[in-house]
Amino acid sequence: MSKNFTKYMLPEDERQYMLDDQFEIYEKHGAPIGATGIHTHNFYELIYVMEGEFSSFIENSTYNLKKGDFLLIDQNVMHRYHYVEKKHDHSRRIVLWMKRDMLRQMSSEDVDLSRCFTEKGSGAYHFPIYYEEMLRGMLMKIALADSPELMHIKGKKLLDKSYLTLFFVYLNELCCREEFYFSEEELVSHPLVKEVSDYVDCHVEETISVDQLACHVNMSKYHFLRRFKELTGMTVHSFINNKRLILACEKIRRNCPITQAYQSAGFTDYSSFYRNFRSVYGLSPKDYRKYYIHGEGTD
Repeated sequence: MSKNFTKYMLPEDERQYMLDDQFEIYEKHGAPIGATGIHTHNFYELIYVMEGEFSSFIENSTYNLKKGDFLLIDQNVMHRYHYVEKKHDHSRRIVLWMKRDMLRQMSSEDVDLSRCFTEKGSGAYHFPIYYEEMLRGMLMKIALADSPELMHIKGKKLLDKSYLTLFFVYLNELCCREEFYFSEEELVSHPLVKEVSDYVDCHVEETISVDQLACHVNMSKYHFLRRFKELTGMTVHSFINNKRLILACEKIRRNCPITQAYQSAGFTDYSSFYRNFRSVYGLSPKDYRKYYIHGEGTD
């Protein structure tokens, strides 16, 4: 492990929530063991591959990253680590988690620093070596400033904000250039997952059965369930529930009444919605609303 990095996340760590209310940065090694299931979170995530390779499944595509690549994941987007045998054992990467409110505070009237996550949605980039090394150096400074040795210095928050602002100003400028974005040829697309996702989006307020979906994709129920689990790492039922929860969260953040939010997302009763919501987000729908509307503002 690099001497500069004192914040290190173990491969078996399953945490997918933030402890800090602004940002967190870690170095991770090897193939993840803990957080391998499909999940969403209410913050932005950036992964930079320092050494080796790394793969991630996002919505309906797999991104195979190599040294120097950046992966940006928008909030409330379903994704998971995609294991490739013997490919990721020597992977080293920096993981940066950013709260939406932190990026808003750093932005100005004419520069929205969250644009790199939201304008094109989640995606991967590989920049020319000059730009990649420049961004890498900035990330190293952010990580070093977050080490215990500097944790209690005067001006720590100012230092963090300065480094992060500089990094995201350059990152946003580079992400605007199409030639740096992963092309369609570099992605491994999964049409089956896209078909299911699109169907759920169109029929989210209705009852959706496995039989309906198997018929829609023209597969036997058995082969459909097995193939879908292979691709996503989750059951069809869990996938539908996650899609419904994401929609309900979007509506709640827009100040929609909770009853209307869960019903329009396809949940038939509040107890089922509450149970699923709590298990995924770790807090009640009411507390979630308070956090976003009163704590960070609406979208």
